[in-house]
Amino acid sequence: LPCCVLRAAHPDQHSPHFLSSLYLFSRIYFLYLFLHIFSELFTTTDPMKKKVLLMGKSGSGKTSMRSIIFANYVARDTTRLGATMDVEHSHVKFLGNLILNLWDCGGQDAFMETYLESQRDYIFRNVEVLIYVFDVESKEIKKDLAYYDECLEAIMHNSKNAKVFCLIHKMDLIPEDNREKVFKKKEAELVKLSHPMKVQCFKTSIWDETLYKCWSQIVYSMVPNIGTIEANLRNFTNICGADEIVLFERATFLVIAHSTAKDHPDVHRFEKISNIIKQFKLSCSRAQSQFESMQVRNQNFKAYIEGFTPNTYVMLIVTDPGIESATTSLNIKAAKKHFATILAGNQMI
Repeated sequence: LPCCVLRAAHPDQHSPHFLSSLYLFSRIYFLYLFLHIFSELFTTTDPMKKKVLLMGKSGSGKTSMRSIIFANYVARDTTRLGATMDVEHSHVKFLGNLILNLWDCGGQDAFMETYLESQRDYIFRNVEVLIYVFDVESKEIKKDLAYYDECLEAIMHNSKNAKVFCLIHKMDLIPEDNREKVFKKKEAELVKLSHPMKVQCFKTSIWDETLYKCWSQIVYSMVPNIGTIEANLRNFTNICGADEIVLFERATFLVIAHSTAKDHPDVHRFEKISNIIKQFKLSCSRAQSQFESMQVRNQNFKAYIEGFTPNTYVMLIVTDPGIESATTSLNIKAAKKHFATILAGNQMI
């Protein structure tokens, strides 16, 4: 457009029309430069800022799970949430330097078609994680799968290294003795459809610990120095003589990492504790109190949950009756600075 204006005005460079055209050209050119620079800044990939797409059919439960994990809702309060219109952006600070740039995408047909057509590059560029939510009792499963397939195609084109997670949600609506069979069938279907991309599937419900297990795994996949954190937790477990040590993120109480010296039969124990402690924290907040620490003891074990670093809580389980509580508390206090350095991104073993 600017070139056309100049060519049209070129025959008489001293005419008022030419000068006004030149002024218009300069305005357009500088506007173009500004938008170009702004676009470059907006799309620059910050290694500690992770873009997470939360997608799925309208009513599948995306906003409810986001509100429970990141906005301290309880399951019964999610009934008052309305449908997401277009895209809701939220930035969640996680472990200090790690920021989750969460895009909750409305699932109505009109919005899905817009994402996949006119906004395709904008939505699917620089994605670290795609979380696609399926309503287990959806009556439009063919349409759901078609949209998912198109989203995968857009991801492969714009963010080929993105991790993909599929959540088979509202599993509480399926009879308990049939849940695993239903889940396995849908998982097999999604794995086949997703090829050649790898997909990890979870069965979830806002009414139990499965939601925390799923989101803990998703966040775990984005922590950049997770190997260093786990190695240091193993050393800490040995030093303390603990049976198990678990590191929780402070705000969400999602499990970041753990070290286990003795096997435990309950594979969902961490997520159950996440759910219980988070509800207790909310109760403390309503009473205008701050949750700082907790100790639980009986004849079989001692459990310690304490604020650990600015962004985490730690839980230690000790069954050795010869280890005094004061010793464990001192060990936790001594380790705080060391783990704060690791979690800030300065690796140390």
